Amino acid sequence: MPAASEPGRPALPRTWRPLGTSIAAGFSSATVLVAMLAAWFLLDPEVRANFSWYQRITMLLLLAGAGAVLWGVVRCRVTATTEGLVVVNGYRRYSYEWAQVVAVRMPDGAPWATIDLSDGTARPAIGIQASDGSRARAAVRELREVIDAA
Repeated sequence: MPAASEPGRPALPRTWRPLGTSIAAGFSSATVLVAMLAAWFLLDPEVRANFSWYQRITMLLLLAGAGAVLWGVVRCRVTATTEGLVVVNGYRRYSYEWAQVVAVRMPDGAPWATIDLSDGTARPAIGIQASDGSRARAAVRELREVIDAA
């Protein structure tokens, strides 16, 4: 494994996260929350009084469900450590030793990077998203350097 002092190699541990998706999720959640609160408080008190507790709880559960989905999107990341690679896709976490990781690729048109494993399978790495443009290409280059050094 490369030492942190080697020039041109990323220091470990190193984590890559999608920037654009995190910004979109944060903006979306704030917008939905503000819209729901505004709609609630702009209603006449008589109309608000007609909502049953079941309807209020249903709206809160829908808001919580949307928040859970957006939180799953924000959690996505790829972390390289001295022991191996950790890939978090939504609410699933995968840990690989360096011997299991063969390569990382992100062909043109792919939505995110893919980790090729020694058993012939591939795992999506949603933490490196093509929508981030040059930032994603740099992340793939850095991860390739770490894999090659391992």
